[in-house]
Amino acid sequence: MDWNSIYSAANGFAIIGWIALALAPLARVKLIWAARGVALIMSVFYLYMLLFTTTPVPDGNFSSIDGITKLFSLAPNAMLGWAHYLAFDLFIGSWETEDAGARGVPHWLLVPCLFLTLMVGPVGLLAYFTVRTLHARTRTA
Repeated sequence: MDWNSIYSAANGFAIIGWIALALAPLARVKLIWAARGVALIMSVFYLYMLLFTTTPVPDGNFSSIDGITKLFSLAPNAMLGWAHYLAFDLFIGSWETEDAGARGVPHWLLVPCLFLTLMVGPVGLLAYFTVRTLHARTRTA
């Protein structure tokens, strides 16, 4: 398999979901569900790879950093990990978008959080909780 092409295709597909979230104010519910649909398709892709492309690695395991490094030293296993990030980060971004809409957080405050969630997942989630908290405090003050 050409893992570089698979990597590029997976990234391109995931970006469709992120674009939907960036455009969410235009049709929030539909675009959130479009992003979640992309995340679910990425999850099916992940499951397929888990079942059919994962390559065993001697001494590869999740019990040490050396074991994890060995597991992800092969392209199929690294792609499996990357698909995991793509699906989960996109789902978290869809939740942030839904939650921001429900709480009245302006979309322009959400967009940087979405970008951070795309690029450095947990930092984006932390940024969103910070924005959400500060926005709630300014509304009640």
